[in-house]
Amino acid sequence: MKSTPSTPDRCKMLITQWRKNLTFSCLEEAQLKGEIKALDRQIERLHQKHIRIVAFGRVGVGKSSLLNALLKKPFFATDVAHGCTRSTKAVTWNQTVQALKKVELIDTPGIDEISAEGRARLASRIATQADFIMLVLNSDITSVELEALQVLLKSGKPVQLVLNCCDQWSKDELTKLIQSISARLPACARKLKLQVVAAAPRKAHIQKNGFVRSHRSKPIISSLQNALINLLEGQGELLLALNTLRQADHFYNSLKKGRLTRSRSAAQGLIGKFAAIKASGVAASPLLMLDFAGGLACDAALVIQLSKLYGLQMGGHGARQMMKRLSLHNSFLGGTQLGIQFILGIMRQLLIIATPVTAGISLGAAAPVALAQAALAVHTTQLTGRLAAKELLLGSQHREFHPKAMLKRLAAHDPEVKQWLGSWPGVKTRKLNKLISLLP
Repeated sequence: MKSTPSTPDRCKMLITQWRKNLTFSCLEEAQLKGEIKALDRQIERLHQKHIRIVAFGRVGVGKSSLLNALLKKPFFATDVAHGCTRSTKAVTWNQTVQALKKVELIDTPGIDEISAEGRARLASRIATQADFIMLVLNSDITSVELEALQVLLKSGKPVQLVLNCCDQWSKDELTKLIQSISARLPACARKLKLQVVAAAPRKAHIQKNGFVRSHRSKPIISSLQNALINLLEGQGELLLALNTLRQADHFYNSLKKGRLTRSRSAAQGLIGKFAAIKASGVAASPLLMLDFAGGLACDAALVIQLSKLYGLQMGGHGARQMMKRLSLHNSFLGGTQLGIQFILGIMRQLLIIATPVTAGISLGAAAPVALAQAALAVHTTQLTGRLAAKELLLGSQHREFHPKAMLKRLAAHDPEVKQWLGSWPGVKTRKLNKLISLLP
């Protein structure tokens, strides 16, 4: 009897299959070369069990010192002059973690050395690259740190709050500081744990000449180190898998946005072409049933062509479900038009039947009716085209190999996944509306 694969193994299988099915045009390969390479590296790290932990925070809070304390060697440059770290740097942590093959510690520049817009971009980029983030503080949390924290949490990344320099305060002062930090955290961050450390503590010594000098003493980081090791051994693979799915979801949404933007004018032309064909058929056909049959065939062909254009094709079951939803939309939104079409068709047939009686005069009255039917056919085809494009986009959100669908499904069945996703909103309605606005 085969055992059920673990959540990380399921993620690995799903994301590998999704990536294998992902195809690009020559233009997309050129435009998204860097993003595709980053995605492939992330998937490769998932298979290699290679996790990345990032130290993030303001300049001078001791990010480099904290990482050096974990490494037990001065790999990252530190100085009394703040701002030694000017670019992202990484090193392998020489700590054995049973569930993983490689743990990488990454240092980053201070977030308050750049503009607000640059900070948001940096936080977003770091959130993409990291599997786990340590937001390092050295005092009460500032507005800059709160802004960065919210960006990180919205990306769905697990965050560990670290209060450095605990040796600078008395026990009572430290208690009040922790309470102040907790009170200022946004609602979505209230459950975050705060680890208190002293990465590079200094102890004062009175010399024989009476002068006071301080000397660096042993780092106070054991609680943080133990917490990291326990976390990585218990859930390191899961964090790595979830980050890979989130990164894949972000990439796929960018890919769809580009496709929708490029395809908008082509889709409008396609809808116009089918509208003209449908209008011509309705105007020329003398029979109401032929009008409806031809219109239905025209709409079905339009849906197929739109799906090919957008590269959002769905298989048999998905296509049938989409056609059901489209029919429902048409029944509500296009009910009036269909009723008018039916009335116009009856009027036209009656006028044609009355031709012998009216000596052909009724044919003249039938012509405006036919033109009205044609105009209505154009309108209903445009409506169908827009609805079809929207349904193709919405339907793609529920495809089985879609990264966001994987995350939702995992969160629904795995409490640990739900806990780690935290306040991650996935693709919010406003983001989906931005994609829908790119439709014809």
